[in-house]
Amino acid sequence: MQLEILNTGSELMLGRVLNTHQQWLCRRLADMGYEVARQVAVPDTGPAIQRAVCDALGRADFIICTGGLGPTSDDLTRDLIAELLGRKLKEDKAIVAHIEQFFLQRQRPMPASTRVQAMVPEGARVLPNARGTAPGLAMEVSPNPFRAEGKTSWLVMLPGPPREMHPMFREQVVPLLREKFPLDAVFVCRTLRSTGLGESVVQEKIEPALKHLTGLEIGYCARTGEVDVRLVARGGGADQTVAEAERIVQSLIGRHVFGTDDESLESAVVRLLAEQRSTLTLAESCTGGYIGHRITNVPGASAVLLAGLVTYSNDAKQKFLGVRTETLSGHGAVSEAVVREMAEGAIAATGADYALAVTGIAGPGGGSPEKPVGTVFLGLAGKGPTLSLRRSNAFDRETFKFITSQQALEMLRRRLLKAE
Repeated sequence: MQLEILNTGSELMLGRVLNTHQQWLCRRLADMGYEVARQVAVPDTGPAIQRAVCDALGRADFIICTGGLGPTSDDLTRDLIAELLGRKLKEDKAIVAHIEQFFLQRQRPMPASTRVQAMVPEGARVLPNARGTAPGLAMEVSPNPFRAEGKTSWLVMLPGPPREMHPMFREQVVPLLREKFPLDAVFVCRTLRSTGLGESVVQEKIEPALKHLTGLEIGYCARTGEVDVRLVARGGGADQTVAEAERIVQSLIGRHVFGTDDESLESAVVRLLAEQRSTLTLAESCTGGYIGHRITNVPGASAVLLAGLVTYSNDAKQKFLGVRTETLSGHGAVSEAVVREMAEGAIAATGADYALAVTGIAGPGGGSPEKPVGTVFLGLAGKGPTLSLRRSNAFDRETFKFITSQQALEMLRRRLLKAE
């Protein structure tokens, strides 16, 4: 079975928007055992979209097309595909009612142009959009005029916004794909997510110990501050093979593995805090609230996070965290002494069980020979001795903030594991 992805949007071609759909969809499909054969991005122009759809229909059994289903003048995908396939468009009253209710609930006037989203090509299956106004569409192209012997293809159109597209894919496209193109053999996939080790180090540590497992496929995905290990097996005994591989990997690098499959480091921290009925407060300087941002992206964070204090200035460190004047003057704001007082002061101010604190030099200026750009100090207080670490994160500011937040969250995760 050949599966292809087509992403539409001139903003993708101009570099104004990052094409996250390609990575997100390919990852989910691969984890289910469906390998994407081709991925194409094209601008919002009639000829480009129709050529790309025509080419894909000439090869693929299942095509996922994203973008171009909205109400504006550059949302052309639905109309162009209907024209290409000779399908008439008809307004769907149920979609109109959904759009009207969508605006009514938000107490906003409904622009007349939004009704165009209710136009459905003849024979298309409507995929309701609970989080937006543009529905998805699934069309069986049979016979397929662009393919040898008219072999049937399925064409799925999804809206572009990720917050709408992601749940629609999981809830509606995945069942359709499995129904129309069931896998021939059992497929088992497990992803172990790690931090604190480089990709090559992970490979060197685990691959020699996994060589004896027949039929095991090992994959790696390195991102900033993280390495995923993907374990895959097919056919009879696949469950046992992957389970044994996971056991071996955990035995070798388990202290660096924070989660499985799609669990994030912040999710793991929130889960551990909730399980232990413990609370957290944050004292951030150089990360500017980024640790709090990651924590509050996790559902249920309100049960564990008491406060986040962004004490960017020295005055704020003194006023809200009780950092002493002599500590700042004697050691500087970026120092082990200050980060320890920040963490302990955050607990004193909020009564949390744990406190994470960070202070550093994000750059590009502000460094010195003793403390170059990228220097950061991390502090952890609560349920044990106050711990401090010095790290060198000489990256651009955005990467600096992410890596520092990663180090802080991992610091807390390690302590929470010891407290279990």
